[in-house]
Amino acid sequence: MQITNEKNSILSNPETRDFLADAYYPETNGKLPLIIFVHGYKGYKDWGAWNIMAEKFAEAGFFFVKFNFSHNGTTVDNPHDFADLEAFGNNNYSKELSDLGIVIDHFIQHEKVDDQKLILMGHSRGGGISIIKTFEDERVNGLITVASVDTLDRFPKNDAFKKWEEAGVFYVLNARTKQEMPHYYQFYEDFKKDEMRFDVERATEMAKAHMLIIHGTSDESVNVKNAEHLHILNPNSELFLIEGANHTFGAKEPWEENDLPKDLNKVVEKSVEFIKNKFVI
Repeated sequence: MQITNEKNSILSNPETRDFLADAYYPETNGKLPLIIFVHGYKGYKDWGAWNIMAEKFAEAGFFFVKFNFSHNGTTVDNPHDFADLEAFGNNNYSKELSDLGIVIDHFIQHEKVDDQKLILMGHSRGGGISIIKTFEDERVNGLITVASVDTLDRFPKNDAFKKWEEAGVFYVLNARTKQEMPHYYQFYEDFKKDEMRFDVERATEMAKAHMLIIHGTSDESVNVKNAEHLHILNPNSELFLIEGANHTFGAKEPWEENDLPKDLNKVVEKSVEFIKNKFVI
């Protein structure tokens, strides 16, 4: 099967800044369901095995998009590294939701896309962002969370919070790159200013889209209880647990294999099955 791969298209968001997006889709005469993949905290569109995952979804008959949030620390010129830590420190949930809206607006108009079949697929913190956008945007009629958080209130607590407020910044070490990643206090201020909007639990309860919740039972970053909680909040959702899977389902950066890790392949297979069942493709 011939797969078209449109890499590093520049999208412009007047509320944030330019960022990059990729589209993968099979050569076909018909219109395709659109899947938009939303990366998580310290993530980016080309991390690990995401490129292979994108190809798998395209081979299964989908128009698959992944993108970099404008303030995830990468740049248009350097999409593979955290080259702009100042931007990373100034990221917040308002900016991420704004960027995701730009991605939807752009790709839903593509001539190969069926605008009645829009699925968001969010990993980790990107799952929380996807849940909120699904509730807010009636165009979204499918939602797949992958190792998702069940709340976006994931800020320092107690003394650590006081120190953050006083200093205006706290740093998290990126174990892979050894960079000290800044988080400016504006992040919390933005959250508090619109706290009801960022309520993942409320959005999960009220979202009307078909919902699949995927999580690994050995997730070291986001406990599997987050997935169980989301399922309780939305009993119409489907919960799919992968025994022994970690937060990235066996993938790592860099990923030098030609195939997906076993657990991430299960994520793709289950997602494809779910979408085809729910949308009668």
